[in-house]
Amino acid sequence: MKTLSTAPVLTTERLILRGPERDDLPAFTRFMTSAPSMAAQGETVTAEQAWYGFLTGIGHWQWHGFGFFTVVLQQTGQPVGRVGLIKHSGWPDIELAWHLFEGAEGKGYATEAATAVKRWAAQDLGLDRLHSYIDTKNTRSQAVARRLGAITDGTRAPHEPEAEVWVYAMESP
Repeated sequence: MKTLSTAPVLTTERLILRGPERDDLPAFTRFMTSAPSMAAQGETVTAEQAWYGFLTGIGHWQWHGFGFFTVVLQQTGQPVGRVGLIKHSGWPDIELAWHLFEGAEGKGYATEAATAVKRWAAQDLGLDRLHSYIDTKNTRSQAVARRLGAITDGTRAPHEPEAEVWVYAMESP
């Protein structure tokens, strides 16, 4: 399948991170419209909104040179989520973000994939700082951010009042 972006391919011990492909849309739509993790945060959307979100992800690669990677298992090729960098219009900083599909949580995939993205951001993009905007009630994502070396002082994201700003110091390439 042809990738829809300029994304490089990153590999980890268990995962392949690649650019979005057309065949990724159904899993993404299921996640965005019905995943318990999205419902718990009140963030589910319609199928049409998911489609626009998917295209926005592709557009990130064209506009910024970064975006969400589709995360797939090396052994099976099964998509398990998306991890990457985003910076929407009006956002103060680049965000390191992750979304794991239902059934993929609790296996360390987010930490493994985000570590690879963080390394790529420092080495290939020359970024010296990243942020995550994490809902104050999302303790699982907060734990991932801590494992990745992020800290927070409780400051709220200006574009998302329920989210704390988590800051990553980047290692030099």
